[in-house]
Amino acid sequence: MPEPIDVVYTWVDDTWPGYADTLARHAESGHDRNPNRTRDNLDLLKYSMRSLVHCPWVRRVYLVTAAPQVPRWLNPKADGLHIVHHDAILEARFLPTFNSFAILSALYRLEGVAERFIYVEDDMLFGRPATVADFLTEDGRMRLFPRLRFAQPAPDMDRAQLSPWNRSLAYSNALLDSAFGARQRREINHVPLMIDRSWWQEMCERWAADFEHTRASRFRGSHNVVPEYLYPWFLYYTGRGAMMSLARTLADSAYVPLENTPGITALTLWRAKTLRPKFIALNDGFGARPRESVEQAARRYLEQAFPIRSRFEL
Repeated sequence: MPEPIDVVYTWVDDTWPGYADTLARHAESGHDRNPNRTRDNLDLLKYSMRSLVHCPWVRRVYLVTAAPQVPRWLNPKADGLHIVHHDAILEARFLPTFNSFAILSALYRLEGVAERFIYVEDDMLFGRPATVADFLTEDGRMRLFPRLRFAQPAPDMDRAQLSPWNRSLAYSNALLDSAFGARQRREINHVPLMIDRSWWQEMCERWAADFEHTRASRFRGSHNVVPEYLYPWFLYYTGRGAMMSLARTLADSAYVPLENTPGITALTLWRAKTLRPKFIALNDGFGARPRESVEQAARRYLEQAFPIRSRFEL
């Protein structure tokens, strides 16, 4: 029998009663209050779960979220669904956390999850049928999908004018430089990521102090590790990852930045609808107040592309 493969989602909704107040109480900067990472105005998770029709080989689905949140449309008793709150994988001293790096770093601790699982952010969708071979090469290496853009280099890790994301990329590059030699590295594309639990744990233990610091950061901050960036390059340098070409990345994925500029969003949504790549990401870049026309365009696309309800919906 083929090995079981699970899907793990991370999700949060900042309109949940009390969540915004808790976040504001701990926030220290404008970056901490950025709604792009906590907003759920398009129910993207619902459509992502609908898109799992293209992955019939998935065994179970795990949803990792802040206690006691559950999406209002979700059937918590759906077959094969496991809802897990942060306190099941992170120590109490790190909670509450609003740092996706901290949450992601602990996913290998999920009780009962398959040895290999697909990490899917709630803004990622499967545009057409995908197989395990889209994540693994024939010789068992992880397929890694680079972006055209290069990540911030190590010397930038303490530049205050950079966003916490870019400072964390630079710090992750510093760790890679120290372990494998200094060089430029491309960012990893925003697509579902196959995680091998033992390899992920090995990465976390290799840089244990850095992951401890990251988990202690309630928000993204200086000297944080970006696990979804460090892991692919760690696998690449240790011979367990195969870097795909930029052409393969472009053919298999579409990145749709949801900006308050109707023309840009219309063009990228048209590309996703026309090409139907295997991996689609609708990334929230609305800022403080989403533009209604752009929201409507995104909703129309989602309903047209994924009209059939999944078993996960009430």
